[in-house]
Amino acid sequence: MSTPTTAPLQTPGLAGDTLLEERTDHGLDDGDHERFAHYVQKAKVVESAVTGKPIRALCGKVWVPNRDPSKFPICPDCKKIHDGLPPGKPADGS
Repeated sequence: MSTPTTAPLQTPGLAGDTLLEERTDHGLDDGDHERFAHYVQKAKVVESAVTGKPIRALCGKVWVPNRDPSKFPICPDCKKIHDGLPPGKPADGS
């Protein structure tokens, strides 16, 4: 029985001793959403909890929330956008 001869594996993105990583933009479950708490509409969070439908934060991140946001720092992009929005009306209507 002879042993099959195999050629060395060619690894895409590997040039010498440097690993080249390609950055791709994935929508769902990709990015910093796991490192930050994001600003979203409360109604959308409730809807997502019920339906499992992904939501979009002010910064553009799209994901299905499933973690306690109080355990994470606020997303700097969301904060910057939120701080630039005009003040809303008070909840009591005054």
